Amino acid sequence: MTNVDQSTGTGRTLSASFFNRHLRTITGTAFSMAATLFGLLFVTFFIARVMPIDPVLGVVGDRASQEVYDAAYKQLGLDRPLYIQFFYYIRDVVTGNFGTASLTARPVLEDIARVFPATLELATIATIIGVILGIPAGVIAAVNEGRWQDQLLRFLGLFGYSMPIFWIGLVGLLVFYGNLGWVGGPGRLDIYYVDIIPSVTGMILIDSLLAGDMTIFWNAVSHIILPSSILGYYSMAYISRMTRSFMLEQLGQEYITTARVKGLSEAKVIWKHALGNVMIPLITVIVLSYANLLEGSVLTEVIFAWPGLGNYITNALLSADMNAVLGGTVVVGIVFVGLNLLSDILYRIVDPRAR
Repeated sequence: MTNVDQSTGTGRTLSASFFNRHLRTITGTAFSMAATLFGLLFVTFFIARVMPIDPVLGVVGDRASQEVYDAAYKQLGLDRPLYIQFFYYIRDVVTGNFGTASLTARPVLEDIARVFPATLELATIATIIGVILGIPAGVIAAVNEGRWQDQLLRFLGLFGYSMPIFWIGLVGLLVFYGNLGWVGGPGRLDIYYVDIIPSVTGMILIDSLLAGDMTIFWNAVSHIILPSSILGYYSMAYISRMTRSFMLEQLGQEYITTARVKGLSEAKVIWKHALGNVMIPLITVIVLSYANLLEGSVLTEVIFAWPGLGNYITNALLSADMNAVLGGTVVVGIVFVGLNLLSDILYRIVDPRAR
């Protein structure tokens, strides 16, 4: 009876310890996310206040009378102290109120929900291209360290990572669209296909398949293939470089030598054992690369007239529409923080040691 009681007590202690450990992890993660988002809001708010752009003029125009200007100034709450303005700014963001975009006269959150799927579609395809090409390239470069294969792949990766993406985009448009006519031009669709199919997800490729319209689907493919390939090349350069670095570290470990001594084939040693261990830290690299494409495809979207979030923020900035600029910036920051959290969760799932 005493042994049963002791066993039960030990089990309860272990369960309580397990619960407390995970509760501390969840609490720490939540606090870290909250602190990061608060810092993001703090920075974006005060940058907006020190920028040489008058938000009142963006609302009333530069020909408004002084009375109209003063009324709008007060209505926007700019007559209050900065800390009061910041408090109301946090309250509005938490409730999903980013104000009204003067460029479109619609709520900013509604605009972002309309344009973000285009960026999501572009970045997702680019990341898939980067992963499919980048991981094998990194493995091959590591296995052939110092040989011509390694030198060639490192040169291609360095070129893709170093060249200005807007320059590659302009050259790509000139060659593949302007001269050869192999791909579609700027935009997501040819003008006569716009608004024909219903928007379900906001992503043209998926919506056209749902509608069963293969003509629009292939037209969308012809438009997205060039910008997604350019962003995918940029992503491939980063992923291949990190894969090569991780693989070189793993190929020097003792368990690789042991596997070879046991007579395992070289392909199994490299692609199963070494790459299997590399995939654990590589998950974080892939997720962060995806986040960078979501927030960093501004130039690509502008060059290809891609109606995504980056293009929206750029047009808003040029029009001094600070509500749209701040709203887009905050959404990008939230997505980045969320993807960081996702990478941490995936890391813990894949690697039991992290749990």
